[in-house]
Amino acid sequence: MARPRQALLTRERIVAAASALVDAEGLDALSVRRLATELGVQGPSLYNHFATKAEIVDAVADAVVEQVDLSVFGRLEWHEALRAWAKAYHAVLAEHPNIVPVLAQGPGRRPAGLAMAEAVFGALVDAGWPPARATHIGALMRYLVTGSALGSFALGFDIDPGLYDQYPHLHRAPLLAAHHEAVDEGAFELGLDLMISGLMARQEIGARR
Repeated sequence: MARPRQALLTRERIVAAASALVDAEGLDALSVRRLATELGVQGPSLYNHFATKAEIVDAVADAVVEQVDLSVFGRLEWHEALRAWAKAYHAVLAEHPNIVPVLAQGPGRRPAGLAMAEAVFGALVDAGWPPARATHIGALMRYLVTGSALGSFALGFDIDPGLYDQYPHLHRAPLLAAHHEAVDEGAFELGLDLMISGLMARQEIGARR
């Protein structure tokens, strides 16, 4: 009786397995040897598809960015599109927090990352923002979205009440952990609202001059 054939090893299978491993255990858990074991193959076979571990990490990061909806650009007004995109990107990163440190470094040579940068920058320039200012806005949005996904502000405080005896303004800090999702999401929404409204006001002032 013929043995069942081993599933064909493809870039897609490798990226899917690597993504699952990073999501479950973090970037430090990802190695060529561990990934080969997960896929049921020998390590060298992965090098037929990726030259280095860094290339695999890049592919995982790009696969995450591919999940972000860019269709809002060109369909909505620039400020509405920017808001919708930022919220969509934020939501995707919330599902894949372990890859955020890689994405926070910028798109590098990753196709989906570059396509997203092109969409954001292009929409801003098409809306009348000077290229230099559009670059600043794009950078600012990346700081907000990836920065908010790098870690929880609310979980950064210890829950020991006694610790805050000498910090009277922080006496309620131990309560933040129990409400960390609401605190962190509220902070992101507030930052996004202030950023978009501030940009709209800046553009309106510029149009009057």
